[in-house]
Amino acid sequence: MNPNHVIAVARGEKEADLLLADARIVNVFSGEIVSGSLAIAGGRIAGMGDYAARRRTDLKGRYLCPGLIDAHVHIESAMASVTEFARAVLPLGTTTVVADPHEIANVLGADGIRYMLRSAENQPMNICYSLPSCVPATEMETSGARLDAEDLLPFMEEDRILALAEMMNYPGVIYGDADVLKKIGLARAHRKPTDGHAPGLTGPELNAYLSTGIASDHECTTAPEAMEKLAAGMFIMVREGTCARNLDALFPAISERTADRMMWCTDDRHPHDILDQGHLDYIVRRAIGLGLDPVTAIQMGTLNPARYFGIRDAGAIAPGYRADLMIFSDLDTPRAEQVYHGGRLVAEDGAILPEITRPAPVSVPRIMNLLPDDVDFTIPARGRRIRVIEVVQDQVMTGRRETDAAVKDGMAVADVSRDLLKMAVVERYTGAGGTGLGFVTGLGLRRGALASSVAHDSHNIIVAGADDRDMKAALNAVVRMGGGMAVACDGAVRAELPLPIAGLMSDAPMPVIREQMDSLISAARELGTRLHDPFMALGFLALPVIPDLKLTDKGLVDVTQFRIVPLFAD
Repeated sequence: MNPNHVIAVARGEKEADLLLADARIVNVFSGEIVSGSLAIAGGRIAGMGDYAARRRTDLKGRYLCPGLIDAHVHIESAMASVTEFARAVLPLGTTTVVADPHEIANVLGADGIRYMLRSAENQPMNICYSLPSCVPATEMETSGARLDAEDLLPFMEEDRILALAEMMNYPGVIYGDADVLKKIGLARAHRKPTDGHAPGLTGPELNAYLSTGIASDHECTTAPEAMEKLAAGMFIMVREGTCARNLDALFPAISERTADRMMWCTDDRHPHDILDQGHLDYIVRRAIGLGLDPVTAIQMGTLNPARYFGIRDAGAIAPGYRADLMIFSDLDTPRAEQVYHGGRLVAEDGAILPEITRPAPVSVPRIMNLLPDDVDFTIPARGRRIRVIEVVQDQVMTGRRETDAAVKDGMAVADVSRDLLKMAVVERYTGAGGTGLGFVTGLGLRRGALASSVAHDSHNIIVAGADDRDMKAALNAVVRMGGGMAVACDGAVRAELPLPIAGLMSDAPMPVIREQMDSLISAARELGTRLHDPFMALGFLALPVIPDLKLTDKGLVDVTQFRIVPLFAD
């Protein structure tokens, strides 16, 4: 961009590159909708008014708003490469994301972060990152890497790094873990915010957590929780993903007094939801449908995250801002009809334009150091009562219960009549094949098994099923693919999705991934599950930083006590 050229255009002395005429412009600063024209020069907004321009596009009274900004997303959860993710969400009006590459960092460490940074180059949208703060998330699991404060320091000078990502180790914060505090201090020294991750934290513990300067949270599940955190100074990211859907519960907390400290995020969103429902645009439409003022809903998806992350040239339509724009016809149900990035039309009618080229792919090593034949799923019955993980529909939080074990030939086994499935988490990095074993209810399988190398946050292989043979068949399929997801029944694989990029992502276009994912879900439903997305639910059963009970390769984790507990309760 030549600033002198933009200045000359703004003064009216030179022609603009493009004039978007007869628009209804959403002003997120004033809350108004203003009729007028927008002049663009050098990819920037030069001014509003009837400027002379080399090209003129008549919007015929359609609405013009800033491109949407996702405040917290894991691109890996869409199971698509950065390039294919961009090509899926950009036509939906998302022109900026602040992605946390926490998932691939747990597999590949600093190399994973570098892979994501390189993959963001030359994309037709702004892909920024927050820096993973918890690799591994806890000491109660085996990850593929470990990143301490010294490992993170070189990334702090990167332009695309906008924050320290979600600080999941809240006990480490509250009790003053030296490395945790050093990471937070590193972000503060570089004038970058630290995102929080504090599900259910309240009272003195919340105060201790916030005393370090942690600024935001995306884990609220009730309006009172959000209000307490807002009152304590936090910014709240309202999440509407695939597994965790919090908009309805948090909507009462959004008001004229709070909205300027709240923003939207997707966190983890699978391909079928992106392609069927939308991305940030879906959340905006849902919020408007619940009764939120449309301009406020757009402001929460544009200006608010830009201000929070210090993005000074995006999130609004004003002179000097990047011409990242979304054009739509209906203010009550905004759907992107055209999307501009840096003043260039990049998507139209829900599709990226054919002339937008794909950047060259970036290579990544295969990480699958595991011999499936060495894995043993048998559980000797060492008591009468067992601790069981309970799946909670549409949430990453889980419940817990104690129940009588089903015992056969001295072994604890699944009991589908009680929706009691066996589950395992198998370590895939060291070659030792350490395996945590447990039971889960709520997945709903009547037979067969599911397996996935997407198992938050260390991404070992998680398996759940009605019998050991099918669990082994599903595990074998994941290992053979070098990572992925599989459904097995009667000893045979029914459906599979290869994820060769670190066992997390595919390099196929998102519609192809979606077709494979639909086949997986269809196969899983034939086996009995009725969950919206059983693989998203499965992947979070290994996350030992979200209450209440989880399973890692090291065993059953009581998250409320932050310790490993025995499977047998007596």
